[in-house]
Amino acid sequence: MPTIEETHIVNRERVQPGDANNYDSAHGGIVMKWMDEFGAMSAMRAARQSCVTAQMSRVDFERPIPIGDNARIESYAYATGRTSVRVHIEVSRENPHTGETEPTTSAYATFVAIEDGKPTEVPDLTAESEACEELRERALEDEP
Repeated sequence: MPTIEETHIVNRERVQPGDANNYDSAHGGIVMKWMDEFGAMSAMRAARQSCVTAQMSRVDFERPIPIGDNARIESYAYATGRTSVRVHIEVSRENPHTGETEPTTSAYATFVAIEDGKPTEVPDLTAESEACEELRERALEDEP
């Protein structure tokens, strides 16, 4: 059985001028693309299969990420259904010189495992450590 820890991904994207809107900060659609990509990676680790996005809910944009800063994207699966994986995704702006972070965006997404173009069952997800159980509880508390 996969664990929450195995699905936990933290990565960064540098905000370049081509990623920006008219206000010199990351375009919301670009941020959502990054969230979808990293969320899918977490889902695939949980499902042990390819996954597609079924829905993304409660996408909250709290503050911008300026050009030159990093978008720090954190995602992890916290629950599974018969063929689905629920993932929590958080984005922070990160100063590339100091590593200082500030939350900017968060969302919940559901992915469906696919095999031969059809939904396929996924294994149960376990929390084998206190830290993983805390991640799961945090996601469940705020889940839409």
